[in-house]
Amino acid sequence: MMNHRLFPLVAVVMMFGSVPTVAGEFKLIANSSVKADSISTGELKKVFLEEKNALHDGTHVEPVLEKGGPAHQAFLRECLGSTDDDLQTYYRVLVFTGKGSMPKELGSDAEIVAYVAKTRGAIGYVSAEASAEGVKTLAIEDVRNGVERKLITRVEPAYPETLKRLNIGGTVRLQLTVAPKGNIESVQLLGGNPILAEAAVAAVKQWMYTPSHSRTTAEVSIPFDPKR
Repeated sequence: MMNHRLFPLVAVVMMFGSVPTVAGEFKLIANSSVKADSISTGELKKVFLEEKNALHDGTHVEPVLEKGGPAHQAFLRECLGSTDDDLQTYYRVLVFTGKGSMPKELGSDAEIVAYVAKTRGAIGYVSAEASAEGVKTLAIEDVRNGVERKLITRVEPAYPETLKRLNIGGTVRLQLTVAPKGNIESVQLLGGNPILAEAAVAAVKQWMYTPSHSRTTAEVSIPFDPKR
């Protein structure tokens, strides 16, 4: 059973949808101590949502935000799928639950570049035309794949009796990582009621897809209709 203390955080996480294609209205910069030259959209999102504090190569990173402006809005829209209000609410919940802290916020491109240049592990974003002297620019990769795999074993979720009796339904959105053999390696909640999500996750972990040469990802929607 999901810890009830996590419900506020899960509910806020649901505000953040899947990551769309990245455009060129901003650029991602990092301190020279960061070994990576590129970062995936999924990894970038986890860093700025404080779900992880290190990159795939083990480099510790510290996210830095800009206080408003076109680059900030583009970053929120294209990398986090969020509004500024939603993001601030998310961070406040992290602080309240003791699961994170408010990231550093600076008022201009120049301030962000200066801070990132002197702060080990710092990673931030600035306008595409801003000077990046003293920092390195990271490429952002959309690593989602277009390989479609056939679902061969589907297990339907058990509808929580209390919610069904109260006529509470909805749709749970999940992102699945499917192993080459077809089993589900991991499940990420993208949206939906957190209690229904427990049932949905338990079910999809038993799904099987057709084999492939590599692992793939898929987004699925699991409906819960109390009238059925």
